[in-house]
Amino acid sequence: MVFFQAALLAGYAYAHLLQRIGSVKRQAMLHGLALVVAAVALPLRVNELLGEPTVAQPTLWLLGVLALSIGAPFAVLSATAPLVQAWHARTVGAETGKEPYVLYAASNLGSLLALLAYPLIVEPTLTLAGQRITWTTGYGAFVLLMAALAIFVARTREAPRAQAASDSAGAAPAITWKDRAVWVALAAIPSSLMLGVTTHLTTDVASAPFLWVAPLALYLTTFIIAFQTKPAIPRDVTLILQGAALAGCAALLPYKHTNLVLQLFVHLAAFFLTALMCHQALVARRPDPRHLTEFYLLMSLGGVVGGSFNALIAPVIFDNVWEYPAVLALSALVRPWGSWRVSHWTWTWLILGAVAAVAVPVLVTFYTPSLATDAVVGKITQQQLFEMSLDGLMGLAIIAAFLLRNRAWLMFVLIVIVSYAAQTAADRVNKSQTWRSFFGVLEKSETIVPGLGGKVTMLAHGTTLHGAQAADPRHRCTPLAYYTRNTPIGQVFGAVQGEKPAVRVGAVGLGTGSVSAYTRPGDQLTFFEIDPLVVKVATDPKHFSYTTECAKGRVDFVLGDARLTVAKQPAAVFDILLIDAFSSDAVPAHLLTVEAVRGYLAKLKPDGVLVLHLSNRNLDLMGPAQGLARAAGGVAMMQEYRPGEDGPGTWESAEDVVIIARTQAGLERFHFDDRWRDVDPNIARPWTDDYTNLAGAMYRQLKINWTWLP
Repeated sequence: MVFFQAALLAGYAYAHLLQRIGSVKRQAMLHGLALVVAAVALPLRVNELLGEPTVAQPTLWLLGVLALSIGAPFAVLSATAPLVQAWHARTVGAETGKEPYVLYAASNLGSLLALLAYPLIVEPTLTLAGQRITWTTGYGAFVLLMAALAIFVARTREAPRAQAASDSAGAAPAITWKDRAVWVALAAIPSSLMLGVTTHLTTDVASAPFLWVAPLALYLTTFIIAFQTKPAIPRDVTLILQGAALAGCAALLPYKHTNLVLQLFVHLAAFFLTALMCHQALVARRPDPRHLTEFYLLMSLGGVVGGSFNALIAPVIFDNVWEYPAVLALSALVRPWGSWRVSHWTWTWLILGAVAAVAVPVLVTFYTPSLATDAVVGKITQQQLFEMSLDGLMGLAIIAAFLLRNRAWLMFVLIVIVSYAAQTAADRVNKSQTWRSFFGVLEKSETIVPGLGGKVTMLAHGTTLHGAQAADPRHRCTPLAYYTRNTPIGQVFGAVQGEKPAVRVGAVGLGTGSVSAYTRPGDQLTFFEIDPLVVKVATDPKHFSYTTECAKGRVDFVLGDARLTVAKQPAAVFDILLIDAFSSDAVPAHLLTVEAVRGYLAKLKPDGVLVLHLSNRNLDLMGPAQGLARAAGGVAMMQEYRPGEDGPGTWESAEDVVIIARTQAGLERFHFDDRWRDVDPNIARPWTDDYTNLAGAMYRQLKINWTWLP
């Protein structure tokens, strides 16, 4: 997002500088030349000039690769919106008296359609090669379209009114530095909130593919509405709805275990209405078309400021997604400020709301009824009465904040108090430790499992569990969740280790390092992990001790993208190669392609086993994975493991696994185990480096969960 916002800024700056050329005809000629020069980057591809990705500075590497790969064509294309509007203002618009700003709504409608079309239509139907050819052809058609427009503009004489406006400094109000600062701020808040709400939803609320599409689509929709001649949602209505949504979201935000549908609705509604409020305020402050390109340039600068704060600064200074509630509270200052004279009733509501909000964490801290001694009061329990009291107090604070909606600074003060109170109260319930890196937020939490002697410590990335360890010494070195001895992963380790006194194992994805507990003296285990923070947490005995206490063999770590680091290993070296990186919503599809599996098989010994752990709540990865073996030249079996209620108390998780070997001999040890069965390579088209279909995988999973779907 930072790259695209920065490239957009470059394009808008180019369009603004082009206005220094007085002749529209010359502008059109230069822009046509720029479009042709930018075409040298086509067809689109990943530029390898900067080498392989680095875990030390992934941000700089990624920004550099994107700039070299697609920077030129994207920047010159992004100049289209302000440039065409400026031409319109100086030619046709000057004759008709119509403002060109409405064209920005059309521009964002095109962006919205493309955003929705890509995962649903383009990616499932075209290979990457086909996409590159189609995009290049579209770029060529666009150049021809711009050439035709340039010819039309060059032949259209600038109307006298436009000439007068450009010649007379007094034709339009002068733009002050305060105006410029306000434009930047009004654009920065929605940009920051878009990334903030996306990170919050994917980290603390739900783990679902394409969830990021919703905030981005709503963000584009706010531009479409705000820049319409007659907005579908009037500004007065926006202010009323935003006031209610902001107050409710501030109070609900820290509570992670509230109803999922309610959380999604409140967060997305608050974001949408806040972004719309800011963009409508921008439109209300739009300058005369003579300053159109400067307006868009500063609006784009605001987008870069907001996006850079979230993507580059927040991960360094915050250990969680604190930027989201902070900017959400700041958005209250965009609302009408009203008169500085405040009535007694207004002060009353501020004090009443603040007292109600502060009472919530005070009660949680000093008076929380014990479930063990939960007395009955009337027809409800003491615990239920306590929860109702907390809800009532927070509801009163929300109402007070809403009633202060026409006094921006007072509403801001109360929203800050409500946010702090809610966060403090929620922290008492959701005790955890968090860390943050380029790759996201890691959270360590605890639960009680009586069958494991009490406390169990868990590690999650977002809402996805990546491992757990019991604190009781009797169970501390027992692999839990996906890695118990009953699961397919445990079965593979048991079968291979039962035949060999020493094995060499590779594991892509560290988590808590649970599989370290399987290593015996003489065994060697290599973890391939992309996030240095995961290695730091998993190897610190204060948090998890699988790799330091439970491992009896040698354990080492290789940092970097696993597709590249595994490829550097010697051929035919692993007895077991575990690919365990597909359980979250952000599936690294490049690790699950025919070419990738072919590379994995080359690293296996003749009787070695490749284990693909494909458990995923939202995607059916078993379909495309079953066709991988045949396409990659191997043989495969599969197991869909579901722990039984009468099984041992080892805290197991359901698990979907496909195992692949170079020859039938590698799977012979599993042929007589009824839990394993042959794969069906015809369920879905296997993924390749040139083709993936995440939308199809999500739909197949929906069919599994909702059998009534066609």
